[in-house]
Amino acid sequence: MCGIIGVTGEADACELLLSGLELLEYRGYDSAGIAAVDRSSDPATGLLWRVRAAEHAGSIDHLRSRVVGAPPSIGAAIGHTRWATHGAPTEVNAHPHLDCTGRTAVVHNGIIENYRDLAAGLAARGHVLVSATDTEVLAHLAEEHIASGATLAEAVTRCLGSVRGDFAIAMIHAAEPEVVVVARRTSPLIVGVTGASGIVCSDVAAALATTRELFALADDQVAEVRPGSVVVRDLAGTRVEPTPVTVSWSVQRALKGGFPDFMSKEMDEQPRAVADTLLGRVRPDGTTEIEELALGDDELRRFRRVVFAACGTSYHAGLVGRQAVERWARVVADAEVSSEMRYREPVLDDGTLVVAISQSGETVDSLHAMREARRRGARAVALTNVVDSVMAREADGVLYTRAGPEIGVASTKSHLAQLVMVQVFALHLARLRGALDPGALVSTAGELLGLPGAVERALARREEYEAVSRRFAACEDFYFLGRRSGLPVALEGALKLKELAYVRAEAYPAGEMKHGPISLIEPGAVVVVVATRSTLWEKVMANVEEMRARGAAVVAVADEGDEETSGLVDAVLEVPHVADACSPVVNVVPLQVLAYTIARARGNDVDRPRNLAKVVTVE
Repeated sequence: MCGIIGVTGEADACELLLSGLELLEYRGYDSAGIAAVDRSSDPATGLLWRVRAAEHAGSIDHLRSRVVGAPPSIGAAIGHTRWATHGAPTEVNAHPHLDCTGRTAVVHNGIIENYRDLAAGLAARGHVLVSATDTEVLAHLAEEHIASGATLAEAVTRCLGSVRGDFAIAMIHAAEPEVVVVARRTSPLIVGVTGASGIVCSDVAAALATTRELFALADDQVAEVRPGSVVVRDLAGTRVEPTPVTVSWSVQRALKGGFPDFMSKEMDEQPRAVADTLLGRVRPDGTTEIEELALGDDELRRFRRVVFAACGTSYHAGLVGRQAVERWARVVADAEVSSEMRYREPVLDDGTLVVAISQSGETVDSLHAMREARRRGARAVALTNVVDSVMAREADGVLYTRAGPEIGVASTKSHLAQLVMVQVFALHLARLRGALDPGALVSTAGELLGLPGAVERALARREEYEAVSRRFAACEDFYFLGRRSGLPVALEGALKLKELAYVRAEAYPAGEMKHGPISLIEPGAVVVVVATRSTLWEKVMANVEEMRARGAAVVAVADEGDEETSGLVDAVLEVPHVADACSPVVNVVPLQVLAYTIARARGNDVDRPRNLAKVVTVE
């Protein structure tokens, strides 16, 4: 959940680091910092130069104002933008962290699980640790190894033998002015080279302006990055070849492009994300093809159960996938919260296919759930937006969405692409199993292929959605209701409102309200109900009457021109009508706008909601 960048061999290292940190800031923005080797100092005795900024002053702009005192000539340098886990977001806890000598610096993403034991041992040996972080122990451990004669790369390798947890680290040392050493275990890390420089980063977006010759490290690999070269070794010291990384988008696609924020831009890009995810995979005649899935048709046919494992917004996509697989492919399906699935002794076997969903392909809970599934004999595929991500490399196959880079913390276009991809997968499985007749295959394919246009028509109503949203911007209690296909939409709408507007927002199956939660409904509450036409519409509207009878204001997501629904509620968010099974892709759009508008009305930063980071790489 933190951003790492390092460079060597760059004439303007500080500017490259700062530009990279701006692209990584979505991964964490509690604090930021830079450390570098001053090439004018004596390698035998010189200290590293370091600058950090924290708390509300921790933006990259503030850090940039402090870099004016940088050394005129810099060798190796590392930078970091932090999402706090251990220790408050203060300058003393900001990365990079130094050792006792001031000659070793480290930046880190992840968690060192045994840091307390390591810190106690270091303190007993005379080290002074000044921060409350788990990260600082790495600098002091490396200090000890270097004092005993190890090179920086050897010191990092030995550190990996001492620490437990999931992490990515980058280190520099004053005695090796051109070297950045990096290593990883679970948390992502990319290395790259040009003819005269080297770069390391936790996200390819930070490297694309410098090079496209990029490589991904595997677990417990250590890379020694010098100007123009990268050498990778395993823990035994054996040299290995890193995995090349393929990038299909440009850095320009990660910029705002004239929009006021990334979330607006990414909502606007949703029709394209949906269309690109469908492209070549679903045809009007009902045939399907998913090349990256890798599993053979016969193997797919034999699975008796499909389990979607995911967290947050991705979990809501898994709920939609569960319904689509059961409805179309007639296979038993479940949706699991990844952080719970791993630890509850799940019953999985070789007749189970686990689909682990993660926008980044780095979500640590979902990665571990996928690993646990494979350990128990199940097959596992990753559904992700990032080519060559950690989960994509470890899975038996991949379902790639094609949303392009998503910078806003609250997922929008990636979520719609996930919804479409789980439905593409369900239709593919249905076709292979013969669960739908040819006519149903054709009609379902047609519904899916019509979704980009339907999303575009929904977005054309954005001003209407914003006007409705502003009416309720001061309210503090929201309840989101849905049934069947509407329930995942309600869950996602509530999550978005909590993430962005910081108000109480709960989601329930509409029929469950009378089993307890209805006691919370009183005048002043707002109930948002997914009420597009389906076989359950009358039951949904009966639930609406129960809410109105208790004084709640009701806002309905309803089909365009549905005057009957409009007459039964206080406000409507109209969407184009699509088949019920496909409706989550369209129905979630106005709820994205609702959360965005209320958050903006409250003065919140929609791209950087408090306490959240884009990528969750810690448990």
